[in-house]
Amino acid sequence: MKKTKLLLFAIVSLLSLTSYGKHKIFNLEDYGIVPNTKENITLKLNSTLEEIKKDLTEKDKVTLQFAPGSYHFYPEESLSKTYYISNHDQDNPKKVGLALEHWHNLTVDGGGANFIFHGTMLPISLLYSENCKLKNFTLDFENPHIAQVIIESNKGEEGIVFRPSKEVSCRIADNGKLETYGDDWVMQPFTGIAFDPITRHILYNTSDLYMDTSDITDLEDGSFYAPKWIDKRLVDGTVVAMRTWYRPTPGLFLSHNINTQLVNIKVHYAQGMGLLAQMCENITLDEFSVCLKGDYDSRYFTTQADATHFSSCKGKIISKNGLYEGMMDDAINIHGTYLKVVKRVDDHTLIAKYMHPQAWGFEWGRVLDKVQFVRSETMELVGEENSITSITAYDQDEIEGAKEFMIRFKNSINKQIHEGEGYGIENLTWTPQVIFSKNTIRNNRARGALFSTPQKTIVENNLFDHTSGTAILLCGDCNGWYETGACREVIIRKNHFINALTNMFQFTNAIISIYPEIPNLEKQTKYFHGGGYGVIRIEDNIFETFDEPLLYAKSVEGLVFKNNRVIKNTDFTPFHWNKQRVFLERVSNAEIED
Repeated sequence: MKKTKLLLFAIVSLLSLTSYGKHKIFNLEDYGIVPNTKENITLKLNSTLEEIKKDLTEKDKVTLQFAPGSYHFYPEESLSKTYYISNHDQDNPKKVGLALEHWHNLTVDGGGANFIFHGTMLPISLLYSENCKLKNFTLDFENPHIAQVIIESNKGEEGIVFRPSKEVSCRIADNGKLETYGDDWVMQPFTGIAFDPITRHILYNTSDLYMDTSDITDLEDGSFYAPKWIDKRLVDGTVVAMRTWYRPTPGLFLSHNINTQLVNIKVHYAQGMGLLAQMCENITLDEFSVCLKGDYDSRYFTTQADATHFSSCKGKIISKNGLYEGMMDDAINIHGTYLKVVKRVDDHTLIAKYMHPQAWGFEWGRVLDKVQFVRSETMELVGEENSITSITAYDQDEIEGAKEFMIRFKNSINKQIHEGEGYGIENLTWTPQVIFSKNTIRNNRARGALFSTPQKTIVENNLFDHTSGTAILLCGDCNGWYETGACREVIIRKNHFINALTNMFQFTNAIISIYPEIPNLEKQTKYFHGGGYGVIRIEDNIFETFDEPLLYAKSVEGLVFKNNRVIKNTDFTPFHWNKQRVFLERVSNAEIED
């Protein structure tokens, strides 16, 4: 009897090994990938991974294990990749530090490692992969492209004396302006964000700074005198992050993946978003943070743009237990992309185009994807849902890099839809469910969290602490950003908001703004967000605020705002133009407890 059991166990074990493959652990130190040397490991690491991959099957589970310590990646010997990345500058090719493509069941365990990048690089990419996990590492740049300075002397109408931080390399350019530079880049910053040196909050009522560094003088003691930079709000000691609008690459780029996990990762700087994911299904972020290096970090800023950004994803996006601070835009933004109809070929075929200069070149849709159509002027749906029977690039041979597509649909297209008036196409298949919970968002520019998906969205138990602008935005825009779409089921509950709206940015009409971009609201007869009683619920939240506006909503059917606690303070002087706690424009079927 015992022999029979042992035989059965052996057979089951063999079948399991055959079905699921082996778990193979590769300690990268054994391959010469060692920490704390300042060696450029870019080529060695990528070559090692390609060698490892040759002996694997898709069923094998693989762990790549780094030893703790610092690893350096330089543009020299980096991988050259053509990546069209949503909401970034479409300049190609990109220099990539670690390119992970076509992996299955992969775990990259940093073991607490610090990955440090130099020059202009895309640090890590993960593409066309399934069941992969990245965990336990930090990501930073030796010389960030944002220049941090401190105001030493504000001379009022006579200009400003400032001192760059030690890590900033700068000089006076031939045109007499301040120029910052690194290994393979040169910039002339013209805008910036001011931080309170003690609290690290974005400085009250300053928003985006515009500094004129013309006729600048090097005082030869480490400081510079800018006689034409006039801004009396910047008192001595103010910290300013000087920058441009340039955003070539995110810190981590995910594309065409299924079931991805990012666990215990800290992004300290990236030249674009901290994380950009597009055309992915099921992403979990657990203790993924875009943050400073602790309470005593000399830096006040993190990323050049959003902390995390999800474009045209589906399945479920979970972001929990994260810290998002000091970034130059939002903590999270989830949306799709409208294509604009530029030609009606026949009753089943349209030519449609990407419109925003930072959103084109990547795959938009596939055969069988469900779509709907929207009139840009009123943001109303036109006709019935439809599905794609074929989609090809129209302005070139390949989908990759295309701006225009020829799309054929299963059913006849509504007669109203043509190129003579503004119409957009929304892909409904590539829209995710969202859970955003137990995160802290603080001391950042612009807004806290943005959601534009028709799938269920839950925002709960988060701390929004001095988000500068609006804390939560439900948006939608087929006119400028071309970011879809309408929210159909949103729960915002048990969050704590502390002093949002200390500055004014786009869409910042209240602490929570439901603000689709609708050029002609008067002509609208349908509603953009919602679609039934109680489908958008804002309940059991705490608002600590020095000003009045709590909620702004436009074009919503089915809004509930109740059981929320408001605590007024005198931390700042009220200045917002909106003096109403709840300001509604074209909202129906609402339950509001003010």
